[in-house]
Amino acid sequence: MPQWSDYTTGERIKILRGREIRQSDLAEMTGLSIVTIQKAEQDKALSLPTLLAVADALGVDTSVILGQQAPRRAQEQGDRMMIRDLSRAVHDTAAGILPSTAEPATVEELQATTDRCWRLYWRGHYIEAGALVAPFLTAAAARLHEQAAGEQAQAWGVLSDAYRIAGYVANLMGARDLAYAAIGHAQQAAERGADDMRVALVGSGRSWVYLRDARLSEALALAEKSAADIEPRFSRATPEELTAYGSHVNFAAVVASRMGNKERAADFLSQSHATGARMGREVRAHGTLFGPVSATTQAVGINVALGQTGKALALIDSINDVSGLTEAARNRYAMDKALAQADAKQWDASLDTLEATLRSAPHWARHQTLPGVIVQKVGRASTARLRRVSELIGVAPGTHGFLPATAKTAL
Repeated sequence: MPQWSDYTTGERIKILRGREIRQSDLAEMTGLSIVTIQKAEQDKALSLPTLLAVADALGVDTSVILGQQAPRRAQEQGDRMMIRDLSRAVHDTAAGILPSTAEPATVEELQATTDRCWRLYWRGHYIEAGALVAPFLTAAAARLHEQAAGEQAQAWGVLSDAYRIAGYVANLMGARDLAYAAIGHAQQAAERGADDMRVALVGSGRSWVYLRDARLSEALALAEKSAADIEPRFSRATPEELTAYGSHVNFAAVVASRMGNKERAADFLSQSHATGARMGREVRAHGTLFGPVSATTQAVGINVALGQTGKALALIDSINDVSGLTEAARNRYAMDKALAQADAKQWDASLDTLEATLRSAPHWARHQTLPGVIVQKVGRASTARLRRVSELIGVAPGTHGFLPATAKTAL
């Protein structure tokens, strides 16, 4: 499979343009003539002004067009534009730069927007969530500037929430530098708001950024500290407090499993299951959902990561109803289930699970790397079925490279 650098500059522009943007559309977006766009895509001429205009219109760095770095997996033009707008909002608001049209919303309106962003995020609609966070940040920053000194705690708290969501979206989309920046601003805002719960939530978010950046020991230390900082007394804890704590210890178990530390992972899982059992039901709070079903489904992925396939399959057999989970959590559980089935050499069952999820949640699946990992593991399934699933995720069976889906029709 060709690497990104193997294409010509013109081919890369055509791939990035994709099916949704015609040459005439790109000409209008850049203010260039269609002849100029055609020449660029035919590798006949590409001046610096044209390169800069095309890169800006397509929402990528010039180095991507020149082949010096590959585009992030499965990102389309709309995805790239969202990340660029989100980046500008994060950096500008942190610097105190607001557009002249910025209008401060009420704290109640901002809290409602927080809830809406999280609903989109946990449904797997990451692009929509990120698109909403950008103006949300501006409105939250404007609210903070309107508040009198000594009356800003609530505004700082809401601003921290907005930065945390921005960090989550950026981290999931692979925009690591933006994720670090956003989660750092979220921490500062939470501390300014003097809210211990928000500080711990942000700490857990930073731990996730560390995890995806392969800083495992730091991720585990921070995840463990964040959980310890908000550990409630079970006899008097509210469902919301248990939700936050359960989510934290469960994530600590995830990090420990990625490090191959079975004892610590088991200890955290024990606390997670105990918290879920105490709650008795799934509860949504603080931008997450947790309960007994969440604890069990997430334990499946943790056991898979530890190579404990038998335990993972036993847990899968015990799970009867996942309808109470968020859409993203259900999809992630399905991926963990498919991975466990693949590890057990249940090839056809694994592909059945994977294909059902890819077809039911394509908007979620195209931002995930795990489907490609599962396809690599499945080596003895029906060739036709394997090819069908591979086409859904844009990879070729038996390869480890990735070709943007648009390239299959653009070239």
